[in-house]
Amino acid sequence: MAGRNHLFVPGPTNTPHEILSAMHVPMEDHRSPIFPKLLSPILEDLKKVFRTETGQCFVFPATGTAGWEVAMTNCLNQGDKVLIYRFGQFGHLWAEAAKKLGFDVEIHQVEWGKGIPLDHLEARLREDKNHEIKAVLATHNETSTGVTSDIPGVRKALDAAGHPALLFSDGVSAIGSIDFRQDEWGVDASIAGSQKGFMLPAGLAILGFSQKALAAIDNSNFPRSFFSLKDMAASNKDGYTPYTPSTPMLYGLRKALELLLAEGMENVYARHHRLGEGVRRAVAAWGLQTCAQEGWASDTVTAIVVPADKDARHVISTAYNKYNISLGAGLSEVAGKVFRIGHVGDMNDVSLLGAIAGVEMAMLDHGFDIKAGSGVAAAIEYYRSTAK
Repeated sequence: MAGRNHLFVPGPTNTPHEILSAMHVPMEDHRSPIFPKLLSPILEDLKKVFRTETGQCFVFPATGTAGWEVAMTNCLNQGDKVLIYRFGQFGHLWAEAAKKLGFDVEIHQVEWGKGIPLDHLEARLREDKNHEIKAVLATHNETSTGVTSDIPGVRKALDAAGHPALLFSDGVSAIGSIDFRQDEWGVDASIAGSQKGFMLPAGLAILGFSQKALAAIDNSNFPRSFFSLKDMAASNKDGYTPYTPSTPMLYGLRKALELLLAEGMENVYARHHRLGEGVRRAVAAWGLQTCAQEGWASDTVTAIVVPADKDARHVISTAYNKYNISLGAGLSEVAGKVFRIGHVGDMNDVSLLGAIAGVEMAMLDHGFDIKAGSGVAAAIEYYRSTAK
């Protein structure tokens, strides 16, 4: 098929040419005297993206899923109780990972399409008089449903209940694209992945830890080796890593940070909101609904519910095979019921207009009762009226 594949999944996202070029480097000695000139500035600039001055950032040659394990096994003890709300596939997977690692996982089911219920959380924390809950595992952005939860609200619930539990935030599809403020929001461990807002290939788990979380490491008896934060911190202090890093990925991360900080984090957040709102305007023009209910919509991905007599998998397949567009599939409970348009990373207005047009064509091919050009027109009007 002529042309290129157009990637509109919520990760991995499109990688800018500047980052690809920065990664195209010969191999080098990661124990050389000059290696700290690469790594140390990266760790400092990550703090600007995580919005922390008092915390510390780390990069592991792994994935966001590994980031869950890093946070839990370094700051907690085996058998500790952790609380999590399940309102999508990634919250479900985080809970399952915690179970496999031997934690006592308290799961509260929430309707898919909503996020963390703050009133329920505060009430549950108040009930926990003996402070058996050691950590709240909060999914900031649930990619499977296109839902963003209120992380500052989670901190307020913890504080209102006077509860000392650690706050862990899964920001894999949020950090670097949706507003996040580690210090201001009182997040103790925040988890990101390289393939979303950082616009890199998958392969780096990028984390931020508060001083409270770092102090908890001394009281953790959890066995760990590769994921040891103590080992990583000891090497990072001198600008090195305890084992072989992916130097091309670090060069890519260096360039990604330069791009993000040059744009300005507030501008990055605003851009993602505009792109997401344009997609939501298109969905409304089609007469369809998003999986995310009112007030929960994500600015990095929109999950679109198909009519009961349609199968979202057919839309995804046609979009890919006929129009060379990659869309996100519905996962687990919403498989076949939704398809997803990712609007995260290196994208602009015209990028999303292409996605909306391709989706319209695929839906029309499958007999959706929509008017050709309706979603595109709604998005065009919004993008034009809000463009700088």
